[in-house]
Amino acid sequence: MKKIFTISSILILSVVILAGCTKRSYYDDGNDYWLSKEYGVVVYSDSYCPYFVVETYNGYTIIRSSGYRPYEGDEIYGDLSRTGYRDLYSYTDNAVFRGEVTDYWLTYGEAQYMIDNLCYGYNKSAAKKTIQQGLLKPKSN
Repeated sequence: MKKIFTISSILILSVVILAGCTKRSYYDDGNDYWLSKEYGVVVYSDSYCPYFVVETYNGYTIIRSSGYRPYEGDEIYGDLSRTGYRDLYSYTDNAVFRGEVTDYWLTYGEAQYMIDNLCYGYNKSAAKKTIQQGLLKPKSN
């Protein structure tokens, strides 16, 4: 009887100790790659026009959408300072999409002029929309 009690208490104690030793894993959503890229906020997006404008720390960037089009206020990460087709990441929607960067490092006036000329043919009856300002968050060190 003494052996059974000793063996069962050792077995129960070892189960409790080993059950308490678990490997801890931390949640990683895989966004580290995208969050290290250039940051911008969408300041112009229209459902009739395939172009949208992103405000970055270097100025305004005009991107031609190839399907997915983010909304105004969405946070975008990607290579926004080179022309060509790029994979971009919408932090707001947690979506990766493809777009063509057509112009970058534009001033507000240049971006407004470009978007007026690029979107004029898509919806001629609509009133021209102005690009929003001040949506970009200040840099935090």
